[in-house]
Amino acid sequence: MKSNEFRKHAHHFVDWMANYMDAVESYPVKSQVAPKEIYDQIEQEMPIEGVEVDQIFSDFKDIIMPGITHWQSPNFFAYFNANGSAPSILAEMITATLGVQGMKWDTSPASTELEERMMEWLRDAMGIPSDWSGVIQDTGSTSTLASILTAREQKSNYQVNEKGFKGYSNMRVYCSEETHSSIEKGAKIAGIGKENVVKIKSDELLQMCTDDLEKAILSDIENGYVPCCIASTLGTTGTTAMDSVDDVGTVSQKYKIWHHIDAAYVGSALLLPEFQFLIKGIEKADSFFFNPHKWMFTNFDCSAYFVKDKNALINTFAILPEYLKTSNDGVVNNHCDWGVPLGRRFRSLKLWFVIRYYGLKGIQQKLRSHIELAKWLEVQINDSKDFQMIIPRTMNLVCFHFNPMESKDVPALNEVNEKLLNTLNASGSIYLTHTKVDEVYTLRMVIGQTNVTQNHVENAWSHILESAKNL
Repeated sequence: MKSNEFRKHAHHFVDWMANYMDAVESYPVKSQVAPKEIYDQIEQEMPIEGVEVDQIFSDFKDIIMPGITHWQSPNFFAYFNANGSAPSILAEMITATLGVQGMKWDTSPASTELEERMMEWLRDAMGIPSDWSGVIQDTGSTSTLASILTAREQKSNYQVNEKGFKGYSNMRVYCSEETHSSIEKGAKIAGIGKENVVKIKSDELLQMCTDDLEKAILSDIENGYVPCCIASTLGTTGTTAMDSVDDVGTVSQKYKIWHHIDAAYVGSALLLPEFQFLIKGIEKADSFFFNPHKWMFTNFDCSAYFVKDKNALINTFAILPEYLKTSNDGVVNNHCDWGVPLGRRFRSLKLWFVIRYYGLKGIQQKLRSHIELAKWLEVQINDSKDFQMIIPRTMNLVCFHFNPMESKDVPALNEVNEKLLNTLNASGSIYLTHTKVDEVYTLRMVIGQTNVTQNHVENAWSHILESAKNL
């Protein structure tokens, strides 16, 4: 494709992108297609001859767009947001154009050094200790895996990497019952095994019970197990419950166990000074991550990972075949040694664009606005005779259910609430998801999309009320 043709199509695409961002609210939030509806419209065989870009783009609009769930809609209240923003999109366009593979400093010094500075910006703004080091991983699951692997190697004096699990096959990982599934997945991948993930019960606020954690550790030591890693959570996936970083840290230090903090979603709130109390005691921990691609308006994927001892991380992952040796090794950071993948995208560019475009004050303003909107919704639910909060709100996630008769029949209530959720999502007007709290089917409404406003939340609440009334 010649540059003049590329320019023509690029302008066309950008016009479409801008129009899409303006009109995203007009689409059904959750895709309304049936299974295989997209698949069956795509040719069975790879095309032999090339196809004009105009035709490809036309097919994209006709075939692909109906199968898109619109995560950037301000009516998207499901899961945790995978947010974007205009400055982030612009940076992604440049990233794709440059095609940087930033595995080592030599392969693009700007990629490495911008990443170093962005992680320092975030670390210092969030109250993370200044002697910690940061690197960008792709997703939270990879950040957690990096910690479990590093904990495994530190506990075995790096012998598992060298010789396998001989003599080290009885390691344990600890987390609460509410912890994200990536802990189990990480333990499986690390060879520790799902059965060696010890799930500690939670209290009435769904926080990890540290007394039970210590009892489990002592029992395991007595029975010949080796405690390897504890994962605490700031903002569980189901309800944004908060474990006590300080209390868990005290236990981890007492028994010399790696302490990993999963703050995938809620971590962005540490940019607000009023929430930095959540990481009291972080100096006792070993690693921490949050995902700017969730609640910091940076396109997926971008996981900000911090570690107290960068040498432990590097010693776990570094490998240097002849073809990767450069004259600057030992002088610069080569981020391919800071995680699982060798190849690395230029993720720091979009982070730089977002932070500079909004500024810390602009990001803080949006975060506070989302929290205030969640507070507003919480008040509406508490004032309603037909709806109840299931667990107190901690941030910008509201967990509630429909219970017009204040019934104690949990199975019946669960059936009604599941029907309500399906009705809401089938409408295309809003998109919510659910969790279960003590077996109670619970509606989750996350108010964190980049451009969500009071009007969107009020309309969503009205739609919920109307749909519930019609059940």
